[in-house]
Amino acid sequence: MHSIKALIIDDELPSRNFLHKMLQQYFPQIIVAGEASNVEEGLLGIKEYKPNIVFLDIQMKGETGFDLLNKLPKIDFSIIFTTAYDQYAIKAFRFNAIDYLLKPIITDELIEAVNKVKQRISLPKNASKEQIEQLYQDIKSPDKIPDKIAVASSEGFIVIPLNEIVYCHASSNYTEFYLTDKKCILSSYTLKQYDEILSSQSFFRAHRSYLINLAHVKMYRKGEGGEIVMSNGHELELSRTHKDEFLHLLNIK
Repeated sequence: MHSIKALIIDDELPSRNFLHKMLQQYFPQIIVAGEASNVEEGLLGIKEYKPNIVFLDIQMKGETGFDLLNKLPKIDFSIIFTTAYDQYAIKAFRFNAIDYLLKPIITDELIEAVNKVKQRISLPKNASKEQIEQLYQDIKSPDKIPDKIAVASSEGFIVIPLNEIVYCHASSNYTEFYLTDKKCILSSYTLKQYDEILSSQSFFRAHRSYLINLAHVKMYRKGEGGEIVMSNGHELELSRTHKDEFLHLLNIK
């Protein structure tokens, strides 16, 4: 396997040392080309080393990782944010499909995050400027309900307003997004992953194969489980085990 160049940007020396050591131990193919302790050093490091992966601290003594990214004309590397933010900010990372590690970093979580990035490092899936800006806005306003989600496709990430998603359909280990404009987008993430992200945002797991937007339910047809007719005319099977919860959510008796 070809070596992968990494750059660690963090204002805390112990954090940099720990991450460097863990990468050497568990990922010998990853070469830590350099380290930086602030935005200026980070920008120089990116220019000099042209890393494949950047481990980027969010808070750095009056500066942020977003300050660094805003100074770049484009993002041509994978990012794994390292952060001490709480659970509310974690929702923002997940909605924007951005990889992150919570401090203090746990070895198993580091291995999982790096393996995810390694799988797509040769694909055009680096985070877009739009994703980063949306993440920044979501973190700044933790009480704001997210209204967009970044969907990972074979070509990169597509940012979609939640109200344009009619439903999601499991297709093996992929997910099909059916949108109001009749487009269908294939995502490389599983339906289970999207269920975990969207279940608190008026989306309902109607069936093992379907995650529906309740705002787009047009009709319910009775049956053992029944059928749900969506706003685009598609008729979806409702699981018998989820029937009572669905009827309760829609106040149907």
